[in-house]
Amino acid sequence: MNHYQQLQHATSAQRATLLASPIIGAALAGQVNRQHYLAFLQRAFHHVKHTVPLLMACGARLPDSQEWLRSAVAHYIEEEIGHHEWILNDIAAAGGDAEAVRHSQPDFDTDVMVAYAYDTVLRRNPLGLFGMVYVLEGTSVSLATNAAGILQQALDLPASAFSYLSSHGALDIEHMGHFEKLVNQLDNPLDRQAVEEAAKVFFRLYGNVFRSIPLGEPA
Repeated sequence: MNHYQQLQHATSAQRATLLASPIIGAALAGQVNRQHYLAFLQRAFHHVKHTVPLLMACGARLPDSQEWLRSAVAHYIEEEIGHHEWILNDIAAAGGDAEAVRHSQPDFDTDVMVAYAYDTVLRRNPLGLFGMVYVLEGTSVSLATNAAGILQQALDLPASAFSYLSSHGALDIEHMGHFEKLVNQLDNPLDRQAVEEAAKVFFRLYGNVFRSIPLGEPA
């Protein structure tokens, strides 16, 4: 197996646990309501707005020997700028208060995930951030486009309320191709270990974010 395949194999159990989150099963079955969707978008806003600052911090901490990685980080930054604003637009289109969300505080589980990401970059190996990239984008590829179509029909909302999910499903397929090449180029075992260990943690933390959405009664 190449490094990327090893990463997939090593984290398969954690990935399965995340995908077993009750809210994900309910969403794919069309058994959620608008408040569930707005709760998801609010959590997404509070971690997506940190994507670019985290990538910037990661790039700034790479040694000269990993200059090639700085270019990859710069590409990710260019691709991710402004995506938190897409989420606010979706919130408004779904009948939520986008400005209230903009100025709100994150829920506990989302805040913990973001805090761990900063700790990874600032105190551990900055390449561990790619463990978070793997979890978020890999989950998006698995769920986003499919979920957007199901939710739009179930919630009777316009397509403009699903720009984040719809765009990320396709965009993250491209990103995962770049990510696979990046991981396969890592020649330091400690860097590969940092990505794998961080991915295992982020699967757990991101799963907690989904589980923090109270399911309640189906729509």
